[in-house]
Amino acid sequence: MLHHLQLSNTGPAPALQLELAPRLNLITGDNSLGKSFLLDVAWYCLTRRWPQELNPGLNGGAMAQPTQRTQAAEISFSVDGESDPNQAKTYHCSFNLEEEAWIGQAGRPVNPGLVVYAMADGAFAVWDSARNAWKRKGVVDTPEKTRAYVFSSRQVWSGLPNPQSDLGSLCNGLVQDWANWQRENGEAFSQLRAVLNRLSPDAVRPLRPGPLVRISRQDTQDYPTLMSPAGHAVPLPHWSSGVKRIIGLAYLLVWAWQEHVKASDLLARPPARQMIFLVDEVEAHLHPTWQRQVVKALMEVVDNLNQHTAVQLLLVTHSPLVMASVEPLFDPVRDRWWDLDWSEANQQVELTLRPFNRYGDANNWLRSEAFDQADTGSLEREAILRRARQLIQSGAEASAEDVAAMHCELQTVLGATDVFWNRWHFEASRHGWQQ
Repeated sequence: MLHHLQLSNTGPAPALQLELAPRLNLITGDNSLGKSFLLDVAWYCLTRRWPQELNPGLNGGAMAQPTQRTQAAEISFSVDGESDPNQAKTYHCSFNLEEEAWIGQAGRPVNPGLVVYAMADGAFAVWDSARNAWKRKGVVDTPEKTRAYVFSSRQVWSGLPNPQSDLGSLCNGLVQDWANWQRENGEAFSQLRAVLNRLSPDAVRPLRPGPLVRISRQDTQDYPTLMSPAGHAVPLPHWSSGVKRIIGLAYLLVWAWQEHVKASDLLARPPARQMIFLVDEVEAHLHPTWQRQVVKALMEVVDNLNQHTAVQLLLVTHSPLVMASVEPLFDPVRDRWWDLDWSEANQQVELTLRPFNRYGDANNWLRSEAFDQADTGSLEREAILRRARQLIQSGAEASAEDVAAMHCELQTVLGATDVFWNRWHFEASRHGWQQ
């Protein structure tokens, strides 16, 4: 597991430090404060390569740079590996300006097990201890020692070419693999169906595979389908962005695990005892119905891959519904919530480990430190309510014209059952206002 992460002179703040929980780590914060950056750094610490280094076609995952090039930039972290699961080792990397690279200490890095990174735009990266592990001891930690599988969003579907050979691919891609698994009707397809079923929004609308179909006379590919609520077999390319997000997650988890098990068998050793799963914007493209259950579903899916494999999750979210949905699951012993904020006083980004209070619903989460919203409605509603409260404070001194005008304004932003009407009518009665 990744236990500790510390950054100096790189990223959105002069220094950031995280002590990570062994099971679930939630990361919140406004745009541009460094949530995705933290996941990129976590991936680098576990694999020693930045995602964009391995696949220049990615939109994100670029190598971190020093904030001030006149000062030392450092990344330190502690992680335990497959050989010593309870013995965390600490590593330090510094940025070398001449080599334009992060340089770590000599020696073979720790083997972190299976690492899966789901990026917000549909790209994925997989590092497999049975396929990507460093091969030799006693050598300097260089990028050549790790060749993870890094997919652009398009390559998730069409496959990942092998840069070392013109023969074959590193991965066939979602469309072809799914079709092959379905024809074989073996363990991989059974696992895919189980994962899709668990990630479905509800029992009424299960993500259920249908028959393979052709979608064009000029295309010889057999395309997988999902059954629509109306009972039609709809090819995967024709589904919505939200469904594609879910089936992408399902496919990559099954593909990564199946390939890891096969590679482990060839090495005559058991599968990894630990897995680290990084997910950026876990709610991306998902309707609120799906947001309310996606974290619980993902936790159950990765736990069910292998009962002997411990799983650590780092999840970034912008969704108050996601935070509310985690309340029944959150264990303060095994889980943590990290929040990024802009400090006006210090004029810098600050990372805070917050106590996970149960706020009850999405509206209360919107008002919490996670999202810092003064009101849960429109900006116009917020402004009108602020003026209405000021008018209430003036009490009997408020003019009849001001009261009447405010009443009309409230009618434009408040529904008939809004609780603020109770206060407004009470104050009107108390002060003798005519409405």
